[in-house]
Amino acid sequence: MELAKLVNSLPAATPPADRLLVERAHAFAARQHSGQMRASGHPYLQHCMAVAEILAGLHLPAAAIAAALLHDVVEDTSATVADLQREFNPEIARLVDGVTKLTQQVARVDKAGAPEPAPASAGAISAQRADTIRKTFLAMGDDVRIMLIKLADRLHNMRTLAHLPAAKRERIAQETLDIFAPLANRLGIWQFKWELEDLGMRHTNPGRYKELAAALQMGHGDRERVMDEIMKRMERELHLHGISADVTGRPKHLYSIWRKMERKEVTFEKVFDVRALRVVVHSAAAEPDEDEKAHERREKLAIANCYVVLGLAHQIWKPIPGEFDDYIATPKDNFYRSLHTAVVYADGKTLEVQIRTREMDQNAELGIAAHWRYKEGSRKLDKSFDQRVAWLRSMMDWRSAVTDGPEFVDALKSDLFPDRVLIFTPRGDIIDLPAGATPIDFAYHVHTSVGERCRGSKVNGKLVPLNYALHTGERVEILTAKRGGPSRDWLNIELGYVASARAREKIRAYFKLQDRDNNVVAGRRMLEHELKRLNLAGVGLDELAAEFNFEKADDLLAAIGCHDLSSHTVINHVVRQLRAGQTEEAQLLPPPDSARHGTPVETTEVSVLGTGGLLTRLASCCSPLPGDDIVGYTTRTRGISIHRGDCPNVLATREPERLLACNWGREAARSYPVPLRIMAFDRAGLMRDIATRVANEHVSIKAFDMQPDQGHVVLMQMTIDVSSLAQLRKVLTGIEQVPNVTEVHRVQPGKT
Repeated sequence: MELAKLVNSLPAATPPADRLLVERAHAFAARQHSGQMRASGHPYLQHCMAVAEILAGLHLPAAAIAAALLHDVVEDTSATVADLQREFNPEIARLVDGVTKLTQQVARVDKAGAPEPAPASAGAISAQRADTIRKTFLAMGDDVRIMLIKLADRLHNMRTLAHLPAAKRERIAQETLDIFAPLANRLGIWQFKWELEDLGMRHTNPGRYKELAAALQMGHGDRERVMDEIMKRMERELHLHGISADVTGRPKHLYSIWRKMERKEVTFEKVFDVRALRVVVHSAAAEPDEDEKAHERREKLAIANCYVVLGLAHQIWKPIPGEFDDYIATPKDNFYRSLHTAVVYADGKTLEVQIRTREMDQNAELGIAAHWRYKEGSRKLDKSFDQRVAWLRSMMDWRSAVTDGPEFVDALKSDLFPDRVLIFTPRGDIIDLPAGATPIDFAYHVHTSVGERCRGSKVNGKLVPLNYALHTGERVEILTAKRGGPSRDWLNIELGYVASARAREKIRAYFKLQDRDNNVVAGRRMLEHELKRLNLAGVGLDELAAEFNFEKADDLLAAIGCHDLSSHTVINHVVRQLRAGQTEEAQLLPPPDSARHGTPVETTEVSVLGTGGLLTRLASCCSPLPGDDIVGYTTRTRGISIHRGDCPNVLATREPERLLACNWGREAARSYPVPLRIMAFDRAGLMRDIATRVANEHVSIKAFDMQPDQGHVVLMQMTIDVSSLAQLRKVLTGIEQVPNVTEVHRVQPGKT
């Protein structure tokens, strides 16, 4: 886009001074980026213009457009924030400073040849990159414009990702799917969300992306003809009933189709929204100078017509039971409102229908950005904007307390990701929480004091434990004490008391305010408990403190006691050092969490019936995963190619004699035999309860022996097979929870 077109795309009411501001920002960026090139070979200024163009399409104000043009000058040129304050104004400088990444250690998305940090697992985000994301979000604060500039920057980078090396493309695409697409979704910006998701899928799962794109292309002409017939039929019915509305075919997006296929475990042909209809109901024309009540009356009439349209759709076509969602009465967590239903068309295939008002449609497409585009015509949209900003602040109020990069990213993904539960308070209010949330998460969402005094909970009138996983639609009541505080056990991830970052940080904040001596005592108790359970002796606290950059041992223990530093992180570090010593006993320890990762499936995990020693490989066209039905195809030069059973390439083969039956063999992941010593007071069913706890963690018991000690005390020796230190800790914690068990710890070989 040329500068003149960019300036002309600003809202008509933009003052001349603001238009001049954009022109000055363009001139400044052109001078600073002069001679700089992108990995694509294009001038760097083109990226700045593209980001500004994306935001101009959302009708953002001139200050945001100017900041978009300048968003990289502080990071990539000699210009400083002070230069921007002097050349423009403090607002522009603050916006640019908010978008600028605060570390120079990690390679830029758009610079080729920079070092690429290796993640701990396939598809994971490296600790260094995670820390950059944490600092970036801290810089954003709660100014929505900063987030929108950042999203537009990421969107254009994703559009030009093909010019980067494969490893960097995959890392950036996965980061986009994990963080930025869910953020766009939570801000309600559908235009950003679907494109970020599709582009992310193209680079993280290219085989499935091409497969779905080809499937969509097949029969494209027939689908368009049928959609024309569907739209005309609906338009006739609306005209007969005097309802004014726009009827369109809803766009199909590959990532959403793939997610629905995976979630519902159905084939492409059975995904409803491959063929979809959208009806946008008009409201009556606005009167000059109408007040808010008049606007609400017009909107209520349009909403009533939405339900009329729903009835018409169900009269024309047969509705599919269980496929109706009323997001008007119960909006989604990102304030999305619409009616969704699925019906059976005349040809026997499914059709999804979305029905909404024009105001709802504007909010669905533009989300929080609708505030600027439509604020002059709708006060209710301003109210929606305030609600979104309030949500943004409440969601991110914990962010400054988290100093660990990977932990921040995990928490961000938990709070952003679309898997959410909607819980009812006793008064009928709806609380939006991440999937897996517990009554403690609910209590802290209501109020910090409610969370701190929480001692029990009722779900739908029945008492449940505090680590109960809540489900959408449940009614929760919190039982509180008059005074008191949270339990340190609530922060033990193995006990599952807390799922949301917000609750976790409020609990940590409580313990940080406690007396330092109490935190030192609590930290010593927690660390010694973990060391004793794993039978790790000879650990020097002073040396350990120095390795974590603390001056003395008490500082380390205080950090553990107030939960600034996890005892699990310290134990992982100790085990990693012991295993590095290459002693025979240390090598029997399961590896720490960060040393293990979900590597892609190796082809040695596939067993082909009637063959042995042949080269096998996983087909990229369908990317089979363990658990999928699979079949082998004998290639001419590359051994046996393993496909999903429903792969179109396999189903269309003209040489069925080259197909071979095969299945998934055993995983190559190593297991470690770990002997345990358990002390407990004897009772009926004790062995059964211990075995059940072990089985719940999918762990095998290799040996078991029990002998009485004194009185009713029994000693048990048990050997289990585990694959990681995290799994071992979960087993130990589970056994500790069994009634009558007084002690459980790992036994060193040859010792008790």
